[in-house]
Amino acid sequence: MKKNDLIAKYKHHLTLKNFSESTIRAYQNGLYIFLSYIQQRTIEKVTPVILESFFYYYKKEVGYSYSMMKQLLASVKFLYHDVLKEDIDFDFNIKMKKPSTIPEVLSVEEVQRFLNSFTNLKHKAIFALCYSAGLRLSEILNLRISDIDSNRMQIRIAQAKGKKDRYSMLSPNVLELLRNYVKEYQPEIFLFEGQNGGQYSASSIQNLMRKHRKLAKIKKKATPHTLRHSFATHLLDNGTDIRFIQELLGHAHISTTQIYTHVSNRTMKDIKSPIENIEF
Repeated sequence: MKKNDLIAKYKHHLTLKNFSESTIRAYQNGLYIFLSYIQQRTIEKVTPVILESFFYYYKKEVGYSYSMMKQLLASVKFLYHDVLKEDIDFDFNIKMKKPSTIPEVLSVEEVQRFLNSFTNLKHKAIFALCYSAGLRLSEILNLRISDIDSNRMQIRIAQAKGKKDRYSMLSPNVLELLRNYVKEYQPEIFLFEGQNGGQYSASSIQNLMRKHRKLAKIKKKATPHTLRHSFATHLLDNGTDIRFIQELLGHAHISTTQIYTHVSNRTMKDIKSPIENIEF
């Protein structure tokens, strides 16, 4: 099968699986990396030994992260199992130990400095909404004007990660900010649109994050997703039940939300060292 035909067939099957556009791009990226590695070999001539050397090379020599290796495995497995339907003698369920990490979180004071660094109403509204509702970058980009429910003070997040709908909170302060923004910019469909209409670009938001992180003199490697982490952590600091936080974030499993207990000031402060019971 020719390379272009294979790529087209691969995307066709991904689309039939009803994967999101971001997932399709991630899978295709893994396919491109694999095809680049095998070069002139045809897919039919790829052996389990070649597959093993491929994964070893990108893990050991290139130094791909756990998440990138996991994506490579999923991409190549999908190629053989779902597209080519070949029963190749290779175990794609390679067990890799997931690194134990905790998210980077901004303090309330750092978030305040960051938001106050904006003079552009549209840009301030984007990041205020991101933090106030714990939204992912993709969710901010996909928001439509009709998703803002001022009567119930809720934000409808349609077809978020995992193809699930959910609601998050709408802050009264942010609602006022959004009303001023909409009055000035008059978006038509999406809440935040580019200069020529259509969705605002992810790269523009990421660039704004880097610029205003410096303006606010924040030394942490904060990204738009850091605001989501900060939202969850600050709710936990304020005593919000973790099950409500799970619902607001759209986590399928409580274990995903529990990572914020490792960075919450409240949970740390509630624990006393045993030395407090000792006179010395």
